[in-house]
Amino acid sequence: MQEPLLGAEGRDYDTFPEKAPPSPEDRTPIGAPQNRRVFLATFAAVLGNFSFGYALVYTSPVIPALERSSDPNLRLTKTQASWFGSVFTLGAAAGGLSAMVLNDLLGRKLSIMFSAVPSAAGYALMAGARGLWMLLLGRTLTGFAGGLTAACIPVYVSEIAPPGVRGALGATPQLMAVFGSLSLYALGLLLPWRWLAVAGEGPVVAMILLLSFMPSSPRFLLSKGRDAEALWALAWLRGAQADIRWEFQQIQDNVQRQSSRMSWAEARDPSMYRPIAIALLMRFLQQLTGITPVLVYLQSIFHSTAVLLPPEEDAAIVGAVRLLSVLIATFTMDLAGRKVLLFVSAAAMFAANLTLGLYVSFGPKSLTRNSTVGLESVPLGGTEQTLVTPTSYITLVPLLATMLFIMGYAMGWGPITWLLMSEILPLQARGTASGLCVLVSWLTAFALTKSFLLVVNAFGLHVPFFFFATICLVNLLFTGCCVPETKGRSLEQIESFFRSGRRSFLH
Repeated sequence: MQEPLLGAEGRDYDTFPEKAPPSPEDRTPIGAPQNRRVFLATFAAVLGNFSFGYALVYTSPVIPALERSSDPNLRLTKTQASWFGSVFTLGAAAGGLSAMVLNDLLGRKLSIMFSAVPSAAGYALMAGARGLWMLLLGRTLTGFAGGLTAACIPVYVSEIAPPGVRGALGATPQLMAVFGSLSLYALGLLLPWRWLAVAGEGPVVAMILLLSFMPSSPRFLLSKGRDAEALWALAWLRGAQADIRWEFQQIQDNVQRQSSRMSWAEARDPSMYRPIAIALLMRFLQQLTGITPVLVYLQSIFHSTAVLLPPEEDAAIVGAVRLLSVLIATFTMDLAGRKVLLFVSAAAMFAANLTLGLYVSFGPKSLTRNSTVGLESVPLGGTEQTLVTPTSYITLVPLLATMLFIMGYAMGWGPITWLLMSEILPLQARGTASGLCVLVSWLTAFALTKSFLLVVNAFGLHVPFFFFATICLVNLLFTGCCVPETKGRSLEQIESFFRSGRRSFLH
């Protein structure tokens, strides 16, 4: 199942002889002082993911509140609510498109810092909203910032992290995004919707302040001919006692082989298009599992099913489960490997989506339906179902199934998709291709989020869940035949694997 990256025949592996001197990351344990500065730089960067996760689910408690608003300028109809929920993904797609340029023009660190401008402006607009246009514009701006950070932060983290901890650190963007979502759910129990937007400004300010003191990616600096700065940055990240000469030489050799931007002729080379195709398909399939519409409309989904607990508390519980699951993935990714977790993740999401679809089709319906808060105004599929008050234990099924779905996603297809994108993309195309991945991802998310309510009202809530379950089966097949195992390999070794010409993927 696991494809070895070393030991294969071919000239490209001569660069990494078996007797090569061990790199400092191979000699340094994960918790050693030499890695503390890497952890600090990673934390500073992933505060942008915290803000992204917070903004993504901002609509979960806000849409129900605005649908009941006494202000006619802010009261949302079904159509307006669907736009308010989905326009974030359009902004994120635009952010991914801009990252295709900014990632290589400004660099990874400065691009992350630049995202603070639209993020702060978007939260300010939503906090002081007097009409729908301010809500939509604010939501679009926070989405733009999220799309930009989604493309830049995984690349920055993977380029500064040593191989021994890259799996764990590569999961931190997803971990912080989950923590941001959980914080929004928790604050949603305490604060009105305007103050939720005000609270979102805090992580943005903290990110700017901390990143101001962090170095840029050594690989990016070398690609711009700033060798002295790159050497200083690597020395700062690895610590004063680390011997960085071998690692610096490996990075420098790889950058020199890819000193120019990728041409169209080079894009037709399998060593270029295979990793890009794998990354793009993973981001596409990740969204088709249904994660974005489920998160955006989480409380509305619980309103539409007979659930034992209040929807607000259900959302907070799901957020806590998601955080715990990403923590598990963070600590097991470098032990179990990427592919094992992807298999477990897809299987869990399949079971959860199938259960939700069956429950909605044949389970009880809520006695107290509210067409302005729930997702549907008529019984699902036109069939008669028992109307019950949420008092029996069977009404825990939607909550438990959603918890299983979120747990499965957060343990595999959530963090690992981001990590593999930053690991397998060739340096020559990393900035542009990562932006393209984010663009594809969020255009798909927009299509799903915008059509979710329309499909639910036309065909029933069970239809999208059965569709998501089918996609999870496709993900299992894709993982088995196309995804490489990158555990414990340096970025240079992974590039050599694709250059070797082995036809293990997409062939």
